Amino acid sequence: MSALQRLAREAGLQVRWEDAAGRAQEVSERSLVKVLSALGLPASTGPEIAASRQHLENLREEAAARFITARVGDIIALPSTLEGRATLCLESGESREIDLSSGQLEGLDEPGYHRLLHGRGETVIALAPTRCFALSDIAPGLRPWGVSVQVPSLRCEDDKPFGDLGTLAATATALAERGADLLAISPVHALFPADPARFSPYGPSSRRFLNVVLADPSLAEAGPDEGDTGESGSGELIDWTEAIPRRLERLRRAFDAMDEERRARLVRSAHLSEADLAAHALHDALHAHFAAEGRFGWREWPEQYRRPASEAVAAFAAENEREIAFYAWLQGLAETGLAAAHRAAQEAGMAIGLVTDLAVGIDPSGADCWDSPDAYLEGLSVGAPPDLLGPEGQDWGLTTFNPLTLHKTRFRALRETLSAAMAHAGGVRIDHVLGLRRVWVVPHGAPSSEGCYLAMPQREFADILALESWRHGCIVIGEDLGTVPDGLREEMAASNILGMRVLWFERDEDGRFTDPAGWDRKAVAMTTTHDLPTLAGWWLGRDREWARRIGRKIPADEERTAERSRIWECLGAGGEPPEDAAPFVTAAIAHVAGSACDMALVPLEDIAGLEEQPNLPGTIDQHPNWRRRLPESTGAMLTRPEVAERIAALEKGRTA
Repeated sequence: MSALQRLAREAGLQVRWEDAAGRAQEVSERSLVKVLSALGLPASTGPEIAASRQHLENLREEAAARFITARVGDIIALPSTLEGRATLCLESGESREIDLSSGQLEGLDEPGYHRLLHGRGETVIALAPTRCFALSDIAPGLRPWGVSVQVPSLRCEDDKPFGDLGTLAATATALAERGADLLAISPVHALFPADPARFSPYGPSSRRFLNVVLADPSLAEAGPDEGDTGESGSGELIDWTEAIPRRLERLRRAFDAMDEERRARLVRSAHLSEADLAAHALHDALHAHFAAEGRFGWREWPEQYRRPASEAVAAFAAENEREIAFYAWLQGLAETGLAAAHRAAQEAGMAIGLVTDLAVGIDPSGADCWDSPDAYLEGLSVGAPPDLLGPEGQDWGLTTFNPLTLHKTRFRALRETLSAAMAHAGGVRIDHVLGLRRVWVVPHGAPSSEGCYLAMPQREFADILALESWRHGCIVIGEDLGTVPDGLREEMAASNILGMRVLWFERDEDGRFTDPAGWDRKAVAMTTTHDLPTLAGWWLGRDREWARRIGRKIPADEERTAERSRIWECLGAGGEPPEDAAPFVTAAIAHVAGSACDMALVPLEDIAGLEEQPNLPGTIDQHPNWRRRLPESTGAMLTRPEVAERIAALEKGRTA
């Protein structure tokens, strides 16, 4: 192994890896040099490699002295650089004196973030439970079913242009009254209010804050609006470029009309400090200011505004107090709405309530990277290696946590991100949970095929995840689809992280659909996801029509016909496969509901028997991603006989 490859391995790069087809692959030296350079480890020459290895060693020593994770019952190994005596300050407020000469710490059984004060400074010890919060901790024997929704797609009786958190509360109540125990929602992370073209929920500006456009205006308005709200939109597709500015105008009118005392009550956060909220509001005000000049991200702003602590930013804050107050108020209003929706779900009878969605990464030009640039990868995008579905690989244009620098702020960015996702929820779904172990990183300007896997601090991530899940009473679901590393699913099960078992993918070695009685218990059984065809869309070939339209290859018609016969046989419905999709949809939902999985989750599109899917991966404007609306309100939908039959099938399958 060359010196370059040794450095790469020490930095967490996977020099050799196995692709989706099981073939051995090796990352080129050119790619390794690019990725290492982006990580702050120059490696073009022998002296650079030697210096980078020393720098990496220094980083590791520094990391060990600043932040440690452990589990209840562990004997905690302390850094060898610590000596003498120290004071252990427990999160509960208790303090005790510690002798560091043994190099270890025993008998610590109180989960939390504890501080070890010593001669060299402070070491935070995150002591976690041995597993995540689980369904059995809510109610032993619970086998719940739930529904997944895209929040903007929801309709209510009002003529709103898109669903918001008020619509979500009404939907949660209606589904709870029919027996659902959870409502899984699309990400509600903060986007870019001043840039309505960036409406994908999976490209957030911040995962620590909320999408203020989803705030329910009625929570802020004094009473029923007797005039024109400036909002309307009953069409099948959302026009975000028109809808977002109109919603912000309506919210600004409510802000201007509200008295100072009531306004101040809304400006709060359940999981972040007042200073963090003010910093995010400052970013959004700056973004709106520079977006008006055509600069749509902080990397395009004048140099003096690219650092939150600069004099120019301070001067802007002093001159724009009211504008910053507006954006802080919007966050408070959004958080109030999300909390109300979760409360409505539980008060109506849901055992779990809302399940939020934690996106895999963030937009590098957004608020989180502006606020904490050291916590995130710079010069690298997150994506996926070449595989059968994407022969060229994928570059999602997102960034994620930098495993070499997270210790500098004692994993603050991760802790706050998880806390935000769990603050008003009974569960969280982690998008691309494979990222707990490794992520595919692509140097900016390079094709995805020239990327490589970068290891994440999996033990630290898992411990912090378990600790936060218990602090919030939140179950954890991990999207474990794709090329799953060996042993990851077993580790997830041991940690009480539920996997996802999707109907389309549960097949045997011969390609036959399998009996759901044999599906993994510690998982969520699903008919489909937002990135895949709906049941009706697949049965009727709508996915094939879209593939033809955008120029993708599709299998022969005979192959889909054979697939339909195979799945119909597996469903045990009897007779010949029908032409109509409705009987198949009902039978497939019953099939999934009867699985061995701890939980069953069905998209509202499948409950309604709709043909179109919310998102078609790999497209930008060829398909109306994240713009589709449901045909009617959830309450009206639930009165339809075929919908009632599918909900009855869910109930029966879960209680059988």
